[in-house]
Amino acid sequence: MDRDGARATGPLTGFLERASPPVFVLYAVVAAFGAYFCMYAFRKPFAAARFENEFFFGSFIELKSALIISQVIGYALSKYLGIKFVSELAPRHHAVALVGLIVWAELALLVFAVLPGDAKIIGVFLNGLSLGMIWGLVVRYLEGRGTSELLLAGLSASLIVASGMVKDFGRALMSGSIADVWTRIPWVGRWIGGGIGEVDESWMPFVAGLHFLPPFVVFVWMLAQLPRPTQQDAVLRQPRESMDAARRMAFLREHWQGLLLLVVAYLFLTAYRDYRDNFSVEIFDGLGYTYAGNETILSRAETLIAIGVVAALAMLNAFRRSRSGLIATFAVMTGGTLLLAGSTVALDAGWIDGFTWMTLVGLGSYLAYVPYGSMLFERLMAGSGVVGTAVFAIYVADAVGYTGSVGMMLYKDFAAAEMSRLDFFKTFTWAMAAVGSVCLVCSCLVFLRDHARKADQA
Repeated sequence: MDRDGARATGPLTGFLERASPPVFVLYAVVAAFGAYFCMYAFRKPFAAARFENEFFFGSFIELKSALIISQVIGYALSKYLGIKFVSELAPRHHAVALVGLIVWAELALLVFAVLPGDAKIIGVFLNGLSLGMIWGLVVRYLEGRGTSELLLAGLSASLIVASGMVKDFGRALMSGSIADVWTRIPWVGRWIGGGIGEVDESWMPFVAGLHFLPPFVVFVWMLAQLPRPTQQDAVLRQPRESMDAARRMAFLREHWQGLLLLVVAYLFLTAYRDYRDNFSVEIFDGLGYTYAGNETILSRAETLIAIGVVAALAMLNAFRRSRSGLIATFAVMTGGTLLLAGSTVALDAGWIDGFTWMTLVGLGSYLAYVPYGSMLFERLMAGSGVVGTAVFAIYVADAVGYTGSVGMMLYKDFAAAEMSRLDFFKTFTWAMAAVGSVCLVCSCLVFLRDHARKADQA
């Protein structure tokens, strides 16, 4: 028994304790990638639906915008709750919490399906309210290990690849290009069908979730078999334990200046990434890529992005010292924000096509975004000397970031309603490149100063 709860036991756990690092990393990455990939099937498929010419309670706010905002409000609230819940939850409860939250999310999609038009916001709000804590619970299995950069890079690939794939899956369900088994059951098919083999856009998210619930449970079971970090891991990365209020405040007091700059950058970055993700169908349409002949365009773009992000982040594992690792992480993130500007210049000059531009700005945004949820705060915790969990800092940033996402979507519909989704996104790209680059460089300098001061006091 350790301080934070019972260790996983069993033959598989014993095997993983004795396994070579490559075998352990492969197993842990498959389990974490699979679990979070499946989670996206409960969160993102509804964004593939258009809800064209439908407006929220007859206002100028599009119904799809209202649905996305409602889900993100629930998701942001979940992040605020997760600051306490996820950082304090004992390891022995993680697997049960993960499965319970996903079942909640699937039932919320059932509510979404059965409620009429405007009332659907209730279903997606409840859906987001549960899903916001999944990331932190999965990270709790991976943090604090000597190979955490590799593990978190593998996990991060799931959120990039899954978004495009589950939306393509949802579009295929609605178009009837997937011979879905649920539409073949007579009494079920009458509810969810929009035609022979087609799934209605209101039922599509629930049906998509049904497909991914069994594999999600399997991947969570795999995560639960992981042994706790070893003593050697604790020496390298500081012990990782549940983090009470006193420890959380101590971390904030020591690093508030650098964290403030990071949170400002993340506020804009989350809004930018979310906008691209939620309206990628409309943006590609604006670039001239209609659905016919481009059925898998979202998956293709996100897969290329995932390859680039994982390659860049995996290389960070080569930096063993906290200071050099932190500098390298900030360099990758700042390079991502600069790529936003560079690729947009190339698009306007006619040097690249729309698909390449969407792939490059996606790559740039994820290079800056993904480290927040993985190795950035892992490095900060390892170098701070604070005993706790990186999930706390991740959730502070996430909570503020998704609040910004809601604000940006409201700004688009209220203040920039006349702009197309594509034009607004291009303008947002320039702003994101400027704000993100400045905040990240300044934050890096602040954390290096803090690191040097701590070294002098040692």
